[in-house]
Amino acid sequence: MSHLAIAGLQLDLQAGDNLDRISDEVAAAKRRLSWVDLVLLGELSVYGPSVDYAQDPGGAAETRLRRIARDNRVWLLGGSIFERVDGKIYNTCPVIDPNGDVVLKYRKIYPFRPYETGVAAGTECMTFDMPGIGRIGVSICYDMWFPETTRTLAWMGAEVILHPGMTNTVDRDVELSIARASAAQNQCYFVDINTAGHLGNGRSAVYGPGGEPVYEAGSGRDVIGLELDLGYVRRVRERGWHGLGQTLKSFRDGPPSFPPYREGTSSPALAALGPLEKPQGGANQDQEEG
Repeated sequence: MSHLAIAGLQLDLQAGDNLDRISDEVAAAKRRLSWVDLVLLGELSVYGPSVDYAQDPGGAAETRLRRIARDNRVWLLGGSIFERVDGKIYNTCPVIDPNGDVVLKYRKIYPFRPYETGVAAGTECMTFDMPGIGRIGVSICYDMWFPETTRTLAWMGAEVILHPGMTNTVDRDVELSIARASAAQNQCYFVDINTAGHLGNGRSAVYGPGGEPVYEAGSGRDVIGLELDLGYVRRVRERGWHGLGQTLKSFRDGPPSFPPYREGTSSPALAALGPLEKPQGGANQDQEEG
């Protein structure tokens, strides 16, 4: 059996430099839960949502996160930071191992447009292997609204998907539905850690490979310490959840391609939706103009 011992930190952070607070919280979590292998924070926990804090690769934030991981001997996903590369800004999640080495940098594929302005889209789904444990996928916030991203991670072999988010809007209920469905559809653990306080409305959640709730947090600060059984994931994928659907096998054996993904195809229905831009006016204006 292989297990992933994880601590999800749902923190009540402010916009600005949160590195000292993060350092203290990671250290406290490791002292309290000495068995933890990996610590995960919400999206943009380090500085908040302003691109004014964008840094070059290897900058102060990355250096500090590497030291935090090394000092506490944990794998660390400190949420994400804005990173400036070749004149573009990406929403980047560095994955740091217990030696303080960056093993990959995942760039958010779907920035929350039209609101997350000035941020370029990443192009590559990414996983990493934890020796003796299993394969882990990384997704950031709005990415999960696009099931192709999660399915690709499962196709790549991810047994756990780590999903830092920063949501403070009325659609949090919908996000939890998506997170739960993502776990069931891809027969994996889905670990959705949100920010709290000024930056987010909390309600982080972890779902198992049958879509079953493992833990659902409230709206305030929470330290979510769990052991995830990856042997259970493998059994569910082989036999189905409680002997029911073997979803990934059916996907593997199904049609080789669906129309939206065939090269050179287009959708008149989607083309007719118009440009991706912020809504203007309200319902009354729509009626008057209609």
